Amino acid sequence: MGTSVQVKPLCGVYNENPLSYLVSIDGFNFLVDCGWNDHFDTSLLEPLSRVASTVDAVLLSHPDTLHLGALPYAMKQFGISAPVFASEPVYRLGLLTMYDHYLSRKQVSEFDLFTLDDIDSAFQNITRLTYSQNYHMSEKGEGIVIAPHAAGHLLGGTIWKITKDGEDVIYAVDFNHRKERHLNGTVLESFVRPAVLITDAYNALLSNQPPRRQRDQQFLDAILKTLRADGNILLPVDTAGRVLELLLILEQCWEQNHLTYPIYFLTYVSSSTIDYVKSFLEWMSDSIAKSFEHTRDNAFLLRHVNLLINKSELENVPDGPKIVLTSMASLEVGFSHDIFVEWAADSKNLVLFTERGQFGTLARMLQSDPPPKAVKVTMSKRIPLVGEELAAYEEEQNRKRQEEALKASLIKEEESKATLDAELAVGDPMVIDAKIKQPSSSAGGWQHGAFRDVFIDGFVSPPSSAGPMFPFYENSLEWDDFGEVINPDDYIVKDEDMDHAFMQVDGELNGKLDEGSASLMLDTTPSKVVSSEQTVYVKCSLVYMDFEGRSDGGSIKKILSHVSPLKLVLVHGSAEATEHLKQHCLKNVCPHVYAPQIEESIDVTSDLCAYKVQLSEKLMSNVLFKKLGDYEIAWVDAEVGKTESGTLSLLPLSTPAPPHKTVLVGDIKMADFKQFLASQGIQVEFAGGALRCGEYVTLRKVGDSSQKGGGHIQHIILEGPLSEEYYKIREHLYSQFHAF
Repeated sequence: MGTSVQVKPLCGVYNENPLSYLVSIDGFNFLVDCGWNDHFDTSLLEPLSRVASTVDAVLLSHPDTLHLGALPYAMKQFGISAPVFASEPVYRLGLLTMYDHYLSRKQVSEFDLFTLDDIDSAFQNITRLTYSQNYHMSEKGEGIVIAPHAAGHLLGGTIWKITKDGEDVIYAVDFNHRKERHLNGTVLESFVRPAVLITDAYNALLSNQPPRRQRDQQFLDAILKTLRADGNILLPVDTAGRVLELLLILEQCWEQNHLTYPIYFLTYVSSSTIDYVKSFLEWMSDSIAKSFEHTRDNAFLLRHVNLLINKSELENVPDGPKIVLTSMASLEVGFSHDIFVEWAADSKNLVLFTERGQFGTLARMLQSDPPPKAVKVTMSKRIPLVGEELAAYEEEQNRKRQEEALKASLIKEEESKATLDAELAVGDPMVIDAKIKQPSSSAGGWQHGAFRDVFIDGFVSPPSSAGPMFPFYENSLEWDDFGEVINPDDYIVKDEDMDHAFMQVDGELNGKLDEGSASLMLDTTPSKVVSSEQTVYVKCSLVYMDFEGRSDGGSIKKILSHVSPLKLVLVHGSAEATEHLKQHCLKNVCPHVYAPQIEESIDVTSDLCAYKVQLSEKLMSNVLFKKLGDYEIAWVDAEVGKTESGTLSLLPLSTPAPPHKTVLVGDIKMADFKQFLASQGIQVEFAGGALRCGEYVTLRKVGDSSQKGGGHIQHIILEGPLSEEYYKIREHLYSQFHAF
């Protein structure tokens, strides 16, 4: 029986809701993604609450709310304490995304689902991994290896590979095979025949994406047309995801064409976002890395983009056409919501959407065809308390403080009384025999209680005190021949302490927020939220262009056919898209395709039979290894037996080993072999796809290199008359391989 694998969707199947799935590998439960939507709808998390206590580890794939937005809430409310794994950019940019969402919500509501402390607590213990880094789980997860790989969708975006006993479980959602300005494409195609592949059907019905150059030109043409007509452009974007690609497009266009129209990037964490991104060049595309190596020019040293953290800064800029990229992409809250309300009534302005709005949001409503001519919105803002409201608030706070102080004093008094009564009941330990009668006060003596009362008057001695004497502590330091023995652990700065120190720095690269955002967090001025309903007449232009950075339907189908998993699980996508991709994969990819419902647990255990065996010492002592690159290989003839403990073991054969044909191990490249023959003085050239060696011998490779699943077997054929030249070339050919 193969490795046991079960998949249970908790959110995000047959719809476009956030992603969250429970993947069990031999009883070890991975929570893969922990997403939430921009409405922060707690009903979506009910399935997660029912399995939270069973989670052994959490894997995060992308730094946006759809993949990690519920992590602070789940850890606080559901008690998830399992270790969390993510790439460095997902950790850093995900943290900033949650900060931005919290601050945006707090400005327009009494948001209390989680706090900034909850966000810090959830993120500070995340284990950060680099691409292709193998991490070996321990204890309950012994034998399981996890490794992140590039997804190509967002900076640091991850495809998770989970391996147990040689079988791979791949979690690949929101991947992009296209190479972009700031990201390389996904490496999903490098995986061949995994036991289980979990992927999404989000773009299964989307086809015929325009070439990147054509798409970028259409984007810039729409922007420049509006700017030249004295219009403003609003781009609702995420905090630290796809907005990075848009910033590079605009920056490069402005630099090449010497444009002067102002560009503003407005979020509560814009400065910190760009500071972090500057340090993540090794996670970006090859072109950005090479440019930095040769010119030391950082692609995100933005010269034409102004970073703002407050809307008041935008209001103070000179009038005129401008571009504003601001969060949130859903237009539900944040600066984008307020700016849309202000600019929507002007027909010269443009609202340019670069991603599909989440279901039920204002952005999704405006992207409908045809778009609405008027929308009702709620305008909310936080204002300081004044007058009677401020006086009432302060009076209430004073009353609460007095109640807390009174309660604390009563508790302290009760503790003191209990301690004193206990000590008086014990008696004076300095008295050797308590039965000895003490002199009476009438005889001029003092009773024990009198001494005691005088000594402790005004003091409260601890319950463990033995009597009226000063404590003595024995110095128990250990010494050796070199002096005092020290504990090295006392001098090690723990990772969490370092992270905590980083979190206290404002305005630095390791700080989480700019000074303005930090002051907003620390602002304790009494305030309240006032709201009003407003009808907005939409006269501005509304345009949607696909900059989501996901593979289209045609590319998804080709990639799945190439990877050719043994079993396929489809998640996250509309019901129509999921069923469409399921039927296609059943016909063209593999016979085992699943599309489970919420909380439906499916068993996708491999049908392969795998056994663990030991290599006995008797067998290994007679094995001869040969060096092959970084590896050593050998041919082994053995029989299966059992050890005294009952485990399977490979033992030496009890009878002579049967002969076997010689096996040539290795690979040969025709171009390299051509150079080798030339160095041996043999005339050689390529002709008609074959290698002509000397006058009569021809060497060619035959076989199908595009077999299903990406595997291929090719044969090397040596043609020509049997002659001295033929045998000489054959000998050279054999020398390129290892014979067993």
